[in-house]
Amino acid sequence: MFQTSVLASGSRGNSIFVRSRDTGIILDAGVSMKRIFNALDELGQPHSIIKAVIVSHEHTDHARSAGALCRKLNIPLFISADTYSYSAHKLGKVDDYLQYFESGTDFMIGNILVRPFYSSHDAADSNNFCFEYDERKLGVAIDLGFAHRLTLQKLQGSSTLILESNHDHEMLINGPYEWQLKQRVSSNLGHLSNEEAIGLISQVMHEGLKNVVLAHLSEQNNTPELAYSSMKSYLESIRSDAKLMVASQDFHTPLIDI
Repeated sequence: MFQTSVLASGSRGNSIFVRSRDTGIILDAGVSMKRIFNALDELGQPHSIIKAVIVSHEHTDHARSAGALCRKLNIPLFISADTYSYSAHKLGKVDDYLQYFESGTDFMIGNILVRPFYSSHDAADSNNFCFEYDERKLGVAIDLGFAHRLTLQKLQGSSTLILESNHDHEMLINGPYEWQLKQRVSSNLGHLSNEEAIGLISQVMHEGLKNVVLAHLSEQNNTPELAYSSMKSYLESIRSDAKLMVASQDFHTPLIDI
C-alpha cells in the first residue's frame, strides 16, 4: 500500500496526505486541523496513522495549522531552520516536536523515504518533495515559479505527480490583480502556468507515470476545466494513459494508488 490524497489545494490553503501501510504523513497543513481531520475521516483513515507533519515553506496557506496538528497528535514537525525562523509565530509552541531538515538531504519517516529539494519560490527556504516506498515514487512540485534542472532531475521516475498548474497566462494578464502581483505570480519565484506545467511534464514523462494531479489552481486566473483540458490535450497528443485529475480548494481527492 502506498497512497496519496490532496486534502486541499489553492491560495486559501494546501495539504497533502501520503501513506504506506503503517506510516502517514501530512505535507503542509495550510487549512484548519478540523478540515484535515474531516478529510481523513471521509477517506476512512485513522488519525493515528499520521506520524509526522512536514512544512514546505512559511506561507500561511501551507503552515496554518501545522503546530496545532503536531501538538494534538504528539508527532514531530519536519521543517527547515530558515522556514521555522519565519513561521515560528504561526506555529505556536512546537519546541518539543521540531525536527529540522535540510534541502537536498534525504530522511525517513517510518518506512517512507522523503527527499526534499529546492523550489524556486518567493519564500525563505521553499522545498518540493519526493516520497518513495516499495519501488514507487510520488513527486510533489507546487509553489514553483520555474522548473529548473534540479526539479526535473528529482521528479524523474515518478509514478504519481502532484503538479502546480496555477494560472492561465491570458487570464492572469487580463484579470483583476494589480500589475505588481501579476508580475510576482508569473515570475521565476511565483507559480507555474498551465502551459509551463505541460512543459515540465514533457521533460519527465515516462511509461511508468500513472497519475497526474494538477494542483494549486488560482481561483481568479484559472479554471479546473481549462487546466484539465490543456493537460489532457497534451497527454492525448503523446498517447499517454496517465490518469489525470484536478485537486480542489474545497474538496479532497480520492485516495490514489501511487
